[in-house]
Amino acid sequence: MIEGVKTKNLRVIPDERGRLMEILREDDSLYEQFGQVYMTTTFPGVVKAWHKHEKQTDNIACIQGTIKLALYDGREGSKTFKETNQFYIGIHNPMLIQVPAGVYHGWMCVSQEEAIMLNIPTEVYDYDNPDEQRLDPHKNDIPYDWRRKDG
Repeated sequence: MIEGVKTKNLRVIPDERGRLMEILREDDSLYEQFGQVYMTTTFPGVVKAWHKHEKQTDNIACIQGTIKLALYDGREGSKTFKETNQFYIGIHNPMLIQVPAGVYHGWMCVSQEEAIMLNIPTEVYDYDNPDEQRLDPHKNDIPYDWRRKDG
């Protein structure tokens, strides 16, 4: 596991009215601070990558569909420098993935339906000075291939 990355298995609680799933609580061991909550979607087969933050920690959960979430540790001096992690998260594997500052991350929707993700970053988005660095999803130095692996 990349240094600083944390995961939390999420529990779905169904009853005759529907379902409930807590994603992040102030009393969770991985809770740091609250910045904001936002929702983003990704259409089937689309890759949204790569980006990282200098200050912000992201807390990502997929609440509809399934994504392949990939992480790359580009932090020189980290014990896990140049390591990658991959997670399949979503409706069939509800998890919260905490991505620390400095770790590149992105995802691809691998379900046949649009994926819906929630992110609970530790910082408020600064429209005038965004804490975000981006790389092309396919043309970069990150040793990761987004293509599906058949076999």
